[in-house]
Amino acid sequence: MHSPTLPHSARTVVNPADHQLLQDIDGAQNLVALFLKRADEKGDAPFLGHKAGGQWVTQSWRSAAEQVCLLAEALRRMGLEDGDRVALVSENRPEWCIADLAIMAAGCITVPTYTTNTRRDHAHILDNSGARAVFVSNEKLLAPLVGAIGQTGLVEHVIGIDDLKRHQSGSFEYHDWTTLIAGDAAAARSAVNDRIAHIERNETACLIYTSGTGGAPRGVMQHHGSILCNVAGAAEVLIEDFGIKDERFLSFLPLSHAYEHSGGQYLPIGVGAEIFYSEGLEKLASNIEETRPTIMVVVPRLFEVLRTRIMKQIEKQGKVANIMMDAALKIAGNSKEGRKRLRDRPMDFLVEKTLRPKIRQKFGGRIKAMVSGGAPLNPEVGNFFDAMGLTMLQGYGQTEAGPVISCNRPKVGLKMDTVGPPLRGVEVKIAEDGEILVRGELVMHGYWRNDAETARTLQDGWLHTGDIGHIDPKGRIKITDRKKDMIVNDKGDNIAPQKVEGMLTLQPEIAQAMVSGDKRPYVVGLIVPDAEWALEWARANGEKFDLAALQQLPAFKNAVRAAVDRTNADLSVIEKVRQFAFADEAFTIENEEMTPSMKIRRHKIRDRYQDRIDGLYRG
Repeated sequence: MHSPTLPHSARTVVNPADHQLLQDIDGAQNLVALFLKRADEKGDAPFLGHKAGGQWVTQSWRSAAEQVCLLAEALRRMGLEDGDRVALVSENRPEWCIADLAIMAAGCITVPTYTTNTRRDHAHILDNSGARAVFVSNEKLLAPLVGAIGQTGLVEHVIGIDDLKRHQSGSFEYHDWTTLIAGDAAAARSAVNDRIAHIERNETACLIYTSGTGGAPRGVMQHHGSILCNVAGAAEVLIEDFGIKDERFLSFLPLSHAYEHSGGQYLPIGVGAEIFYSEGLEKLASNIEETRPTIMVVVPRLFEVLRTRIMKQIEKQGKVANIMMDAALKIAGNSKEGRKRLRDRPMDFLVEKTLRPKIRQKFGGRIKAMVSGGAPLNPEVGNFFDAMGLTMLQGYGQTEAGPVISCNRPKVGLKMDTVGPPLRGVEVKIAEDGEILVRGELVMHGYWRNDAETARTLQDGWLHTGDIGHIDPKGRIKITDRKKDMIVNDKGDNIAPQKVEGMLTLQPEIAQAMVSGDKRPYVVGLIVPDAEWALEWARANGEKFDLAALQQLPAFKNAVRAAVDRTNADLSVIEKVRQFAFADEAFTIENEEMTPSMKIRRHKIRDRYQDRIDGLYRG
C-alpha cells in the first residue's frame, strides 16, 4: 500500500534576522546572480582560501567576482555561445569556483570531470557532452586530457590555470588564465549583468557525470533551480538549527561531485561563508586544525577513518582515557534510547571537561556540524562522534536531485539510522515496492542525450531513486539499501549488503569489505585487512610484514575470522557471512574499484574476483 506523500519542511518559521538570506536564495534567478549579489554585499571580506608557500592566503569576494566576469567575457570572445559546454578538470582550488561561475556567466554549461579520470573517461565525457572548451589546472592533469581531445576532435580551446604554454597543440587554441583575467572589470560586469538577466532557474547549469558504481557515467542535467533549491533547503537547516555567523567551510571532496559542488560551494555562497580548500587526504587532519572550519561536508569513509584514528590515540593514552571514552559512549547510548539518568551526570560533566575538548580541538574547536553524505553512514560511527561532543548530520541524496534530498536535524531529533526529513521544497513518498520517490524543483530535467534512461528514472514528475526505505513517525527517511544492490538469496530473502559491509569495517582488523550472495544459499565476503592492524599482528607473532604472505597463514586468517564472527553475532541468520576470501589489494580510485566519492564499484570488484567468490561456494 502506498504511504502518504510527505510534504516539504517549509512549514518552519525562519528567524527574522536571517530571513533575508533565504529570500535572496528563493528569489535568485540563477546561480551567478546569487553569487554577484553576495559579492556586492561582502566586498573586500575574505571568500576563498588556500595554502601557498606554507601559509593560508585568501582572496576577497570582490576580487573573485571581477575574475568571474572577466573570464566570462573572454569565453565569449573565443566564440562560445549560449548553451555550449565547457569542461573543467582541476583539483579543488579557488580557480575551480571562479571558472565554474565564469562558464555559467558566459551563458555556457559547466562539465566538471574527476582528476582521477583516465584518457578513456575523458574521451567519453568530451564526446558525450560535445564540450567546445576545457579548463585544466596543471601539467599532470593535462596529460590524459590531451589524448582524449585528440581522439574526439571536438575541443577548440584549452585554458590553462597554471602556465602550460609549452604544451600548446595544433588541435586546439591555448589560452593562459592570467591573460584572460586582465581587462576592464567594470565593463565585463556590465556585460555579464545583461546576459544573466536572461538565464532562468529552469536552464541547465551543469552536466554532472555520475561516477558510476556500474556502467558508463551519464550526464545529469542539473538546472540552476535544482542547485538553488538545495541551497535554500540546506541554508534553512543551518539557520534554524545552528544560526548563521561567520561560517567557514573546508572543501575536501572533489568539486566535480554533485555533493561538494552544491554543499561545499554553492551553499557557502548562498549564506555568505568563506571556503577554504584542503591540501588533500594526507594533510586533511592538519588542515582542519589550521583553518578551524565551522561546517564540514564529508563522505562516511573519511569519518570511519577519523574514528579509527581517534580511538587508537585514546587507547594509547592509558586506562583513564579509555574509561572516559567508554563512559562517553555509554552515556550517549543511554541518551539516544531515552534513558537520561541522574547518576550519569557527574561522569558526563567530567568527560565534558576532559576528553571532549581535546577531540573538538582536533577539528579546530569551532565545528557546528559535520555533514555525512554520498553513501550510508554506519550509525555506530555517527553515535561515536556525537558521544565525543561533535554534531554529525547524515544527509541523503543523489546527483539526479541536486543532490541533497534530506538531512538530519537536531530540532527534529538526531537518529543515526535515519537520514532525516526532506529538505525545504522536497516531496518524498514510498512506492509499492519500497522505492523512495522524490519530487520538487531539485529534480534533474534528465540525462544528457539519453532519453531512454530519463524516461525510466523520471515518471509522472517523480524521480525514482533506486533506493529502498521507509518514513518513520517523525517524518525521517530510513534507507535500507540500493534497489539494484539488494542481495536476493536462493530462498528469496532480501539482504542489504551495505549494512553488512558497514558492520564488518567497524572491526579493527578489517579496512574494506564487499559481500555477495545473490541467488546463492548464503552470504560470502571479500575482505581487505587493515594494514596497521596487520603490521601489529605480524610483530606480535614474529612474522615479516608482507600482507600477501600473511594472508596465506592460517593463524592470520583465523584472526580475521574472529572479527567476522564478532560481526555475525549481531546479524540475522540470513545476513551472516559464512565464508570469506582476501582481496589482492585495497579497493581504490586508482584501480577503479572505488568511485571518487569512495563507494565501492561492485561490478569492477566482481569482475576481478569472480572466480575467488565462486570458490567460496564449492566444498
